[in-house]
Amino acid sequence: MTHKPKVVWFQAITCNGNTHSLLSSNSSRFELFLNSFELFYHPSLTTETSLKDVLNLENIDFLLIEGAISSSSEYFTISDYNLLELLNILAKKASYIISVGSCASYGGIHAKFEEDNCIKGVENYLDNTKLNNLKQEVINLTGCPVHPEWILQTLFTLKENRKISLDEKHRPKEIYYGLAHHGCTRNEYFEWKVEAKSFGLKEGCLFYEQGCKGPMTHSNCNRVLWNDVNTKTRAGMPCIGCTEFDFPTSNMLETKKNMGIPVHIPLGINKRAYLTLAGVAKTFKIDRLNKKLIE
Repeated sequence: MTHKPKVVWFQAITCNGNTHSLLSSNSSRFELFLNSFELFYHPSLTTETSLKDVLNLENIDFLLIEGAISSSSEYFTISDYNLLELLNILAKKASYIISVGSCASYGGIHAKFEEDNCIKGVENYLDNTKLNNLKQEVINLTGCPVHPEWILQTLFTLKENRKISLDEKHRPKEIYYGLAHHGCTRNEYFEWKVEAKSFGLKEGCLFYEQGCKGPMTHSNCNRVLWNDVNTKTRAGMPCIGCTEFDFPTSNMLETKKNMGIPVHIPLGINKRAYLTLAGVAKTFKIDRLNKKLIE
């Protein structure tokens, strides 16, 4: 692309969390984004263009969609178009479509509690065979909200390489190949089965008692820190698995167990092997791990 690629940010059924996340990105990175792309339309950030102007465009380089889509006529946005009609109009103009956040990717929390099953993710409603301009299948950036760096990394990768490698859920592999568990500062506690006594502490693992889903959640949260500073687990808050397609789950802050055994175990190991290793680890007591980090 020799011109500044045109970016359109379309909001559907959303809490605006991904917009707030984008605005919390590193200032120099966000400035680089604005210098490298033309942010043609964002309902919260642009003032000179409207959605009507977007509908008159011939082509959109990057269509970013925040929020779930509904086929219901109760959701009107402009000129009596409902969300699904607007999505279809915009999608036919786009070279790339990026679903920003879990709601856009698969319906998220809105789909979980909607009885008529008409609220879904972008991919559920689009027919790729009818999108002649599309250069790659719809890209899902799952998360509630998405890390701002994931948005920028995806845009810059597509701008430079025109393609991005995706996993089976159509998420960028570079972002979602590993687990939130990787890079967690509590991994030694996890290995030796030393549990946190409560939320908010720096010591102890949050998996066995506090419901942490880090060992089962695909993301790089603990390697690409939020605000370049922190993560949930570093702050003493369990990972709630917001990048997975079953989010949100019930009772997120407790570990579901069957006869004292976690129902869900870390990815990549069978249950018998995990229980054997856990049993062995619990026979050791590492004094250093049972003390406060800072007295």
